[in-house]
Amino acid sequence: MKHMDEYRDPVIAKALVEKIQEIHQRPVRLMEICGTHTMAIFRHGIRSLIPDTIELVSGPGCPVCVTAIEELDRAIKLARQRNVIVTTFGDMIRVPGSESSLQEESARGADIRMVYSTFDALKIAQDNPTKEVVFLGVGFETTAPTVAAAIKSAEAQGIGNFSVLSCHKLLPPAMNALLEGGELHIDGFIAPGHVSTIIGISPYEKVAARFGTPCVVVGFEPVDILQGILMLCQLIQENRPEARIQYVRVVRPEGNPNALKLLDEVFEPCDSAWRGLGLVPMSGLAIRQEYAGLDARKRFDLEVPPAQEPPGCRCAEILRGACKPPDCKLFRSVCNPSNPVGACMVSSEGTCAAYFKYHSD
Repeated sequence: MKHMDEYRDPVIAKALVEKIQEIHQRPVRLMEICGTHTMAIFRHGIRSLIPDTIELVSGPGCPVCVTAIEELDRAIKLARQRNVIVTTFGDMIRVPGSESSLQEESARGADIRMVYSTFDALKIAQDNPTKEVVFLGVGFETTAPTVAAAIKSAEAQGIGNFSVLSCHKLLPPAMNALLEGGELHIDGFIAPGHVSTIIGISPYEKVAARFGTPCVVVGFEPVDILQGILMLCQLIQENRPEARIQYVRVVRPEGNPNALKLLDEVFEPCDSAWRGLGLVPMSGLAIRQEYAGLDARKRFDLEVPPAQEPPGCRCAEILRGACKPPDCKLFRSVCNPSNPVGACMVSSEGTCAAYFKYHSD
């Protein structure tokens, strides 16, 4: 394994940029579908290094951002019930629902607790046996196995006051939806490194074969990203719609078989609503019937009315790459990290948050 400094070496980065300029012959649009990539691209100034004819577009790679407003409304409805403790990762607390947020509900007296893992939520359930503890399960394939492990543990230990509101999303179906929609021509995908440690490369091979769109799994250091862009440019130039791994020091072609087995045991694919994409077939994870007692959707009345984006908010378009944050009239003037109107400004991986922090527009 290379020393990490090599992945930040300006000499290597310069050589990669020169190689990109050498082989790049026509305008291309590449989409990253990972919030960590979005932040890394801005932080390292990648756009300023590559030719202007290579457009980098941010897609639906932030799990907090793509969570439908109705799911937030369900969590808020839970928080308003007596003897219920809602547990969640930090970013979700500030995301606006239709009329409130978990942060606002907490200020009004609801018991909402930020946790760093699902097992933290499980411990809260053990320590509060007279309360119902619900974990808001938000995330892609990276975090879902840990939630599955907690569900199995709760079942094995007979912890009867714990349940999960599963809002998990699967990325490959979203990639299919983006390409099927045809709203934005995408020449190649910068595929997510973290998700790919779980799912491997097979799902991207299917996307590439079906749509003729190459995918490269890329790491998060500047040399990683530049090398990934170079690999995509080569595949596009040679008309080879294939899936490759740049992030070979972490990602294996088969992914993590144990994690995949755990996911399959506890969850099953289901249709799921995405902010920005609408209902995407088989893109979510529902808790299997064998663990129905730990499914918050079956333990509580979670019916909520349909929700709409806040007036003027363009998060939905930003998430599918149809526009950029500066195109939104609310960006900076009204919507900012201190007063987020949409989820893309709340999350540490959100596109609007990245533009606000690193972009001068």
